[in-house]
Amino acid sequence: MSKTSLKIGPLPDRTPQKLTVQIDPSLVAELEDYSQVHSQLHGEEVNIAVLVPHMLEAFLASDAGFRKARKVLKASQKG
Repeated sequence: MSKTSLKIGPLPDRTPQKLTVQIDPSLVAELEDYSQVHSQLHGEEVNIAVLVPHMLEAFLASDAGFRKARKVLKASQKG
């Protein structure tokens, strides 16, 4: 077979990792409310456990300070 090159390389591991956290009751109530609003807006009931990873991903993506610090951290780990 000839050596073919694609722009998209091997896909990263997307195996979900289980993480247990303790959350204050008031935050659980807010997450439940968010889930209800999300379900009403999109017409599909969605569990808090499904929403939280997306919320965390969006939060981290929007934190410019974290992105800059992470680049420095990754660069220091290489050297």
